[in-house]
Amino acid sequence: MSWWRRGVIYQVYPRSFQDGDGDGVGDLAGLRRRLPYLAELGIDAVWLSPVFPSPMADFGYDVADYCGIDPLFGDLDQFDALAAEARALGLKLVMDFVPNHTSERHPWFLESLASRENPRRDWYVWRDPAPGGGPPNNWLSSFGGPAWTYHPASGQYYLHSYLREQPDLNWRNPRVRAAMYDVLRFWMRRGVDGFRVDVLWRLIKDAQFRDDPVNPAWTPERPQEERLLPLFSADQAEVHDVVAELRQVVDEFPDRVLIGEIYLPLERLVTYYGRDLAGAHLPFNFLLLETAWRADAVAALVEAYEAALPDGGWPNWVLSNHDRVRVSGRAGERQARVAAMLLTTLRGTPTLYYGDELGLGRVPVPAEAVQDPWGKNEPAFGRDPSRTPMQWDVSINAGFSMAEPWLPLSADWRTRNIMTAGDDPGSLLNLYRRLLALRRERPALHAGGWAPLAVAGEVFAFERRAGAERLVVALNFGAEPQRLHRPDLAGARVLLSTAGRDEGATLAEPDLRLAPDEGVILEPVG
Repeated sequence: MSWWRRGVIYQVYPRSFQDGDGDGVGDLAGLRRRLPYLAELGIDAVWLSPVFPSPMADFGYDVADYCGIDPLFGDLDQFDALAAEARALGLKLVMDFVPNHTSERHPWFLESLASRENPRRDWYVWRDPAPGGGPPNNWLSSFGGPAWTYHPASGQYYLHSYLREQPDLNWRNPRVRAAMYDVLRFWMRRGVDGFRVDVLWRLIKDAQFRDDPVNPAWTPERPQEERLLPLFSADQAEVHDVVAELRQVVDEFPDRVLIGEIYLPLERLVTYYGRDLAGAHLPFNFLLLETAWRADAVAALVEAYEAALPDGGWPNWVLSNHDRVRVSGRAGERQARVAAMLLTTLRGTPTLYYGDELGLGRVPVPAEAVQDPWGKNEPAFGRDPSRTPMQWDVSINAGFSMAEPWLPLSADWRTRNIMTAGDDPGSLLNLYRRLLALRRERPALHAGGWAPLAVAGEVFAFERRAGAERLVVALNFGAEPQRLHRPDLAGARVLLSTAGRDEGATLAEPDLRLAPDEGVILEPVG
């Protein structure tokens, strides 16, 4: 069974994990220092958000050199040392790959700017103004405003799906594809075990550059980009040819994984597994980020996702990431424990976001400290509150840095940190440790099948089964006690509880009585 099927992925936002050189920003040396913690936690792979050379207009997602390391984070020697240390600890290393756009300072774009006749002009998406003047069409940037910027010297507009400093590459150009595939090979030769591909669904745009239709459901409380439905600016049929080619390159090296960032409805998401599963190994499933935190809603999502998967498609689950509000900020701190059990017991590969094991929520960031360009354009959607520094101990700046951190810590960092949580047997951190250990130990959890059992009130229950091993997971999504009547659970042994229930105890009756905000894993008899 491939490591990425049975394993757990842990996302590190490098700027915020550990500062190794005292400048207030996390780096590779700091991450390397903390690898033993990650190995002890029980994860299997570390996914790094971008560390390439960059002007940092979008904190590394504006890449100026795909085959280097930004000095802010270190250098290639330090990367190699990190990779070697990870291997020694039994950890895989997954890198972010940002193929949709480069930095405006990338040498390719500087050449593209030079003239309409430059050989790299069509490495990017250039268009003449609309017949009456202005942008070629109505496409919008994800960070607010038009997706087109005018270049007076050449009289054309270039496309940028994000910041104007992030011009979109032209993935219809075979020379662009070849160059980017060589980037993947460069990093796999250095021992990288796979890639998370940024905004995979946006790589190909409509060949006719037609206007996106108006979204009739948009309201002012939603981001500006949602005023239009991205019918033509994203998720084009031809993108699946690109995904298949990316997979072919990754498959040139043994036991690598291709993960795709894809924010699409379920029926579109699953198409990125590709024909005959020759697409992404794991099209990221972000649907829990957008689902109401109720037993019935989560159960319906899980069932719909399982039903929609192509034959042989391996599921995956995400509760938080660097772009969205953390699960503790959405569901509340008590339900974060239930969420931890859900994430680690559903069928498929879980991805854990750094700091979720501490219950970090939406950390307030004062207006004067805002760093995120989207947050500066549309403050309600700023991502800084989900990117604040990891909190390690009670020393200065929570052990993250001797210098002032680039973003503020949570106000309770003196009590919410890895050292303090590690000493508390009932902490969320230690719950994650036990869950991950149990997941690794039990085939039913890391490799078994899944089947729904019940949705009753605020309880969602399901089973995991591998051969003769059968486990039952029951989760109370409510703040009141719940009862689940299941005669087959009489005599079941409690393997793990989020609420301090005696582990190893057996149920004396056919009614499972769950405490408020409690999740349990049971092993039925027989």
